[in-house]
Amino acid sequence: MGPDYNRLSKKGVCGFWPGTNYVGNAIKFTERGHIVIRVRQQAVSAGAVTVRFEVEDTGLGIATEAMKRLFTTFEQADNTTTRSYGGTGLGLAITKKLAELMGGTAGATSLPGSGSIFWFTVELKVGQKSFQTRCVAESAETVLKRDYADKRILLVEDEPINREVVMILLSDIGLVTMSAQDGQEAVALTRQQSFDLILMDMQMPVMDGLAATREIRNNPDYRLVPIIAMTANAFAEDRERCFEVGMNEFITKPVAPDRLFETLLKWLSKH
Repeated sequence: MGPDYNRLSKKGVCGFWPGTNYVGNAIKFTERGHIVIRVRQQAVSAGAVTVRFEVEDTGLGIATEAMKRLFTTFEQADNTTTRSYGGTGLGLAITKKLAELMGGTAGATSLPGSGSIFWFTVELKVGQKSFQTRCVAESAETVLKRDYADKRILLVEDEPINREVVMILLSDIGLVTMSAQDGQEAVALTRQQSFDLILMDMQMPVMDGLAATREIRNNPDYRLVPIIAMTANAFAEDRERCFEVGMNEFITKPVAPDRLFETLLKWLSKH
């Protein structure tokens, strides 16, 4: 039995993996030639190893001036690729976000007509079982999949990358999820539908998370529905403001998958 590199954000061993987007793009943009997937150890520290994943292709290649835009929201190297191959470029931004959640980063090297190498790194905890091990028995993720897959979650988040990443995490464990881009949209949705839990961003245009929570709590049907704040601000006063308007708990961004699953399980089981 070899080492168990088991810190794959709960999305590597058990679901979405950042390299999925790279492989799909390589296939899409390589009409002839080859595609090579590499995995190598990059660094070792106490109890963890940094691993680098690469996908090399002999496809279209990317102009140097376009490289710096590749991993930003809704960007592609060339707008003509949208017409020829489809897509918006959001997948690369999501890939980088997921890699960063796992302690790494992502990037690419390329020249027009000479193919590309897309890579990402992740920090993986070293265990004792094989890489193909199942997720830890009775983890929060396991229990959510087994006992709460039909629960309805409302995700309120204005930043498209964060919204897409959390939606991927929630859908992978079987939760029924809808999203709102601001507090006003969230309030409208709660007046039309029922949800078992709400994940509420704090800073949003139109109506922020605090104002939206006040409005939602005025609805008798949502007096007891758990509302979990999500924010990059971790100061004590921020937590107090969340609790004052009726929120139940506070998660700091970037949201770690384990922390998200544990919080969801805690409040869904209580509710």
